[in-house]
Amino acid sequence: MPVAAQDKPLVRFGAIADPQYAPAAPRGTRYYANSLWKLSEAIEKLNGENLDFVVTLGDIIDRHVDAYNHILPIYQKVETDNWFVLGNHEYDVGKDYVQTVPMFLGMKDRYYSFVDNGVRFITTDGNDLSMYATPADIPRRKEAEAMFNALVKAEAVNAKTWNGGVSEEQFNWLKGELDAAQKAGELVVIFNHFPAAPDNNHNLWNYKDMQAMLGQYDNVMAYFNGHNHAGNYGVVDGVHYVTVEGMLETADTTAYAIIEVYNDRIEMKGFGRASDRSLPHPVQ
Repeated sequence: MPVAAQDKPLVRFGAIADPQYAPAAPRGTRYYANSLWKLSEAIEKLNGENLDFVVTLGDIIDRHVDAYNHILPIYQKVETDNWFVLGNHEYDVGKDYVQTVPMFLGMKDRYYSFVDNGVRFITTDGNDLSMYATPADIPRRKEAEAMFNALVKAEAVNAKTWNGGVSEEQFNWLKGELDAAQKAGELVVIFNHFPAAPDNNHNLWNYKDMQAMLGQYDNVMAYFNGHNHAGNYGVVDGVHYVTVEGMLETADTTAYAIIEVYNDRIEMKGFGRASDRSLPHPVQ
């Protein structure tokens, strides 16, 4: 029996990707310092939209630990729940601070979930296995090195040191979350910093494993990420994969979105460079 269309969304939230702030001169199309005023304007707009939460899909800074002191006070102006996804640039702070990055952002866990009005939002951590965020003295480092070396040997397009992967331990946790959501009759939206589709050099190291897991569940609606500043879109096994355009690109044009989750679709309204998208569920 078809699901009846809704006029009122189950959840409305704001999505921002890659402010990548640094007190630095522009490089190419990247205007690092301009993200302060872009983010301020975006949060002012989002605060007027009666949203359930705001999520930033990684890379709030570009580099240097002091950059957090400039951009985090802007995030304190968010008037609803404010969630962060860890990106690769969060860790470009020097080895003495790598282990404390989640603490800077007020995050209790690197990956986590929450439920809002029958929708389970699952934030995953694509830095779990990486060359920059996985210290040499913890067991996951061997898993990270093995995965990266295998990708290099295979000449994989995403064999980049600025990408990362999801550990077996995290995948086990994710499966538990997906099983719980299915049992509870919840819809699911996934967040990560790294894309998992379509094929791209920015993709999560083990993006095919992510696709395989999510494709097993017909209640998984979409996967939202940043990292690829140009934006992107694909569908695999009934799941929409949406890359939100990066805020730091261009001198004077912003990028962020308001996303509405209905029981039969997701509607995405982009601002600035961010795309408008209508994502039916199930995929047609």
